[in-house]
Amino acid sequence: MKNSTLFVAFLACFLLITSCSDVYKFSLNHKKQVALNSNIDVTLKEQEDKPINSVQFFVNGKEISSEGNTVSINTTDLGVGKHQISALVFYPEKTKKENSFFEVLADKAPVVYGYNIVNEYPHDKTAYTQGLEYHDGFLYETTGRRGQSTLRKVEIKTGKVVQSVDLDKKYFGEGMTIFNNKIYWLTWQAKKGFVYNLETFKQEKEFTYNNSAEGWGLTHNGKELIKSDGTSKIWFLDPETLKEQKSIQVYTNKYAVDNLNELELINGKIYANKYQQNAIVIIDPKTGVVEGIANLKSLKTEMEKTQKLVPQDEVLNGIAFDEENNRLFVTGKHWGKLFEIELIKKQ
Repeated sequence: MKNSTLFVAFLACFLLITSCSDVYKFSLNHKKQVALNSNIDVTLKEQEDKPINSVQFFVNGKEISSEGNTVSINTTDLGVGKHQISALVFYPEKTKKENSFFEVLADKAPVVYGYNIVNEYPHDKTAYTQGLEYHDGFLYETTGRRGQSTLRKVEIKTGKVVQSVDLDKKYFGEGMTIFNNKIYWLTWQAKKGFVYNLETFKQEKEFTYNNSAEGWGLTHNGKELIKSDGTSKIWFLDPETLKEQKSIQVYTNKYAVDNLNELELINGKIYANKYQQNAIVIIDPKTGVVEGIANLKSLKTEMEKTQKLVPQDEVLNGIAFDEENNRLFVTGKHWGKLFEIELIKKQ
C-alpha cells in the first residue's frame, strides 16, 4: 500500500514538472516613453529562455521587419501618442500573441505666445459660440445648447446676424466649417452631423460618426474635413463619404493634450481651443506635436471690463482666420466682444 502511494505521488510530481516545462511565459521588454524621431528597441523575452521558432512584430496592427527576437522601431513616421506593439510568437506546435504599448512624446517643448489686440467688435452675448469661420467678408457662427443651437451669418463690424437657421431642438450644436460651398455642422453627443447649402442655409443631408464618440470642433485642409471629439485625438474625414479615415494624437513633450474643441487651419497648422483653459494650441497635422501654446486668459478680463455678468462656464471658444488680410479673430461663449488679435512669440 505504501509503495502504491509513493508511486502515485512520484507520478504526480513528474507530470507536474513536465507540464510546467511546457508552459511558455513571454514578455515584451522596452521603454515606456520615448521622444519623437528616436528609436525604441523591443525584445521578446521568454521567462526561462525556452526555445522558440520565430517571431513576427507588429506596430498598431501593421507588420514591421525584424531579425530574431528584437526589433528597432523608428518613431518618426508614427507621430506622437500611444502605440501598440505586438509579437506573434511561433514555438513548438503552438503560437501566441503578446501585446504591449509605448508612448511617443514631442521631441521639444512648444513655443509660448502672448497676444496684442488689433481691433474689438461687438458680439452677441446670447450666443453660446461653438464654431466660427471667416468667409467672403462675413463670419459664420454656430451656437450650442439644446433648443438654442443656431447657424448664423454675421457682420463683423456690427455683430449683426444677417441670416440664421435653427437646429432641431433635440440636438446640441457644435463646431462647423465651410468647404466647397457647403456648411458642415456637428452635433455633440448624437453622433451625427449635417450639411447645409452655403447660400440658402437649407439642410441637404446628414452623416454619422463612425469612430469618434462625440463632435466638438471642425475645420478642413482643402482635401479633408478635420474634426475634434473632446479627447486628445483629431480625426480626418473624407469630404465625400464623411467617414473618419484616420486620426492623430496631440501631445507636448510631456503629456497628451485633451479637451480639444473649436478648430481652425491656419498656414498649414491646426489651431485648437482647449476647453476651459482660455488657450489655443498650435498643432502639426502630420505628427500631432503641439508646436505652440497661446495664453489668452487675460482676454476674458478685457471682455469683462464692459460685460460684468458672465456665466462661470463661458470661456474662450471660437477661432476664425481671414487668410487674404491675415486677420485672426477669437471670441468666447456668451462673450460680448469679438477680438482681432495677433500672436506674439514670447522670448
